[in-house]
Amino acid sequence: MSDNVVHLHKHTPTPATEDRPTLAVVEAAPAVPLWVRSGRAARTAITHEHTKTAARAVVRHNMYVLGGARIVARRTWDSRTASRYERMLRAAEAAGNYEVAAEWEERGQRFREARHRRRMDLLRAPVAMAKGAVVGTGVGMGTLVALGVVLACANKDITDVVTPLMAVVEFIRLLITIVAIVWGPMVTIGPILALLGLWTVGRHQQAAPTWALPTSARSSEGEPITPSIVVKALRDLGVPALRNAIKEMGDAGAAMLSPIVIAGCGVELDVTLPSGVSTIEVQNRRRKLAENLSRHEHEVFITIPEAARTVRLWIADSGALDEPIGPSPMVTDETLTADYKKGRAPWGQDLRGDAAALSLFQRHLLVTGLSNQGKTASLRALALWAALDRTVEFRIADLKGVGDWAMFDGLATVLIQGPADENVIEATEMVEGLVVEMNRRIEARRLDPKAVFAPLIGIVDEAQVAFMCPVKDEENRPYGGSKATSRYFMAVRKVHNQGRAVDVILWEGTQDPTDQNLPKLVREGAHTRASLALGTESQARMALGDKAVDGGAAPHLLRQGLDKGTLVVASDGIEIPKGQSSLTVRTHYIDDDQAEAIINRAKALRDGVTTLHVIDRDEERDPLADIADVVGDASRVLTQDVLKRLAALDADVYGTWSFIDLKRVLEGTGAEPYKSDGRMVVGRDRIQRALAERDETDSASAAE
Repeated sequence: MSDNVVHLHKHTPTPATEDRPTLAVVEAAPAVPLWVRSGRAARTAITHEHTKTAARAVVRHNMYVLGGARIVARRTWDSRTASRYERMLRAAEAAGNYEVAAEWEERGQRFREARHRRRMDLLRAPVAMAKGAVVGTGVGMGTLVALGVVLACANKDITDVVTPLMAVVEFIRLLITIVAIVWGPMVTIGPILALLGLWTVGRHQQAAPTWALPTSARSSEGEPITPSIVVKALRDLGVPALRNAIKEMGDAGAAMLSPIVIAGCGVELDVTLPSGVSTIEVQNRRRKLAENLSRHEHEVFITIPEAARTVRLWIADSGALDEPIGPSPMVTDETLTADYKKGRAPWGQDLRGDAAALSLFQRHLLVTGLSNQGKTASLRALALWAALDRTVEFRIADLKGVGDWAMFDGLATVLIQGPADENVIEATEMVEGLVVEMNRRIEARRLDPKAVFAPLIGIVDEAQVAFMCPVKDEENRPYGGSKATSRYFMAVRKVHNQGRAVDVILWEGTQDPTDQNLPKLVREGAHTRASLALGTESQARMALGDKAVDGGAAPHLLRQGLDKGTLVVASDGIEIPKGQSSLTVRTHYIDDDQAEAIINRAKALRDGVTTLHVIDRDEERDPLADIADVVGDASRVLTQDVLKRLAALDADVYGTWSFIDLKRVLEGTGAEPYKSDGRMVVGRDRIQRALAERDETDSASAAE
């Protein structure tokens, strides 16, 4: 039995002890050996935070001294040799700048010539010093003797002749005494002072491993971007060819960098990569580069400018991208108006802090992104600006149906809201109505090449609902899908193909792009493509195209939920820095109340618009009543606008109507079109009077 365990056994009762209480069995816990307890205590002491802190401090301060010695030795070597000029020469050659390389070669040659002259002077120095000493001693002795003679004559004491000489001797003896006293402590203190100097240099340069530095030194959040920091970040990027090239350049790796300039809430610079390093190798290491620069991944943007072997870095100030931008000019300036043809919509700011304005003139638009990232708000902001141009007509299908576009009621000629299949059918017929109007305008342009048309913008928000709709019509043609039989797909393609020539434009907003909910032909038909945060690079390529992504566009690297309203734009309608294929824009957010106020201002610019919420398809039309309906409360409406509104009301019946058809229907009713300010219009009062007279005539006929 072990010595560390005591067993109290329960005895079997005997006749003599049956009435005695029995003892319960108790087993003592095994004792922990002393060596185990000592090991645990040692392990606890070693792993304690105080022990780690002390160990880091010891390593840190020792490395300060060693690093300081290395830095001082390197500086001394650079000052005494031509190695600095050699590094600069190699850096210039690696960058392909041969003019600068020739300049550094010339400087190095001048340094070597000056060094040669100094060495020759040192070789001749002993002889010159000996001659100088002899001459100086002779002159000095003569001067002291002459001074002694003068003193002796003045004091009439012959011993004063040697007084100046003895004073010099005493002074020399005093100096020797002082040196003898100070030499001992200096020999002791000198090395300590030298180590302290090396420690100071090493501490200033943080010449210690990162893990050994104090927390405050290791946290370089918000550290200013300097050439040395960028060079170190590139050197530690994990690209062997880049690391070796920078190592050969030494500190002259900064020769790869253009001047670092302030750009908005960050800085921007171009990096010319050494031969053998491709730009894609740097692009693929964006996160590591950002961490090397003490930034988060979303705070570093890498694009490819026109220059070969060059990447452009935009590095944000730490935390700057989490700060909101200011309100939209449409909110702050109530007098602001729009010009669809020549103006640009104030969409937001680029990363440099400059205003980002987008031209909408004759450009189909596609905005995509993950759900709840600000897609509708970004798309609606453009429509709000365009609404401030009184000539622009809107036909809108909101297939989300939660009221994001409700403020356009009374401004848009068509407003469909809802995600149901019936809403998709109406949205499809709305886009087909755009095709009918487009064909009418093309025919009018054929007859009159100088014909000018008012802008007509169709908007389909949440277009993926239309593409994914499984419903088929009476002829078994699907409304959704991406085949030639799909009604919505084919209508969109037709508008994309020819609509812009006659100012019939289509804007679409869609979620989470795939080949199923955003067919290739549709997304490539958009002139302006913008994307908010996406999940994958393949989705980014679908949204913006291969060229933009290969050029540095990276909506898939935006932070979902944190970068709401930030989108990457690929378009010739926005000013993009030369050589780049895309621009990152932080859009102004306009809430529902602000949007309502802007739309009220836009409505004040118009005579009044009747908004259709349901597209009637089967009922027999009453042309005169329909004309009165589309004229609405306006005193008079241009005949062109009447025709457009009739086409929006029922494309099948009125889509092919021309001015002649309108005149034919109104002829003889007293409501014929007439000229006002030199333009043909239809008057509300005349239409109402014609309807009333017709009703009276019908009633009289019925009574007879």
